[in-house]
Amino acid sequence: MSKSNRNPALKICELNHVAIHVRNVAVSCTFYERVLCLKPMPRPAFDFPGAWFRLGVDQELHLIGERGEKVVSGSRSNHFALLVEDVDAWENHLVSVGADFHPKKMRPDGALQIFLADPDGHTIELCTESPCIPGNASR
Repeated sequence: MSKSNRNPALKICELNHVAIHVRNVAVSCTFYERVLCLKPMPRPAFDFPGAWFRLGVDQELHLIGERGEKVVSGSRSNHFALLVEDVDAWENHLVSVGADFHPKKMRPDGALQIFLADPDGHTIELCTESPCIPGNASR
């Protein structure tokens, strides 16, 4: 253990937010609200376009506008995962909104996954908890 890890004042509490760069904030907002059912939240008055969404109870997704670079993302590359309770319900929802996604599959640890991409090509994983991890026996 490094010396800095012994200082209780250097505790990391949790992941606060994920920020992704998008080409068109309005198009991305429509996707995150309609397809992923995320709730928008207030955003400070920055001097650049963007939007914030609530992820679960305490985490956030921050969209930063005016992306010009190519997105490099994939299921075995840069992506973020959102823990869900009912993959079947999500699969039905994605079909109902006409989303392009990869059908659910099971990981080696028993968790279920669905992969999809946002309008910019950022890969998003919807997954369940692994039933093989202690504390997840109820799933």
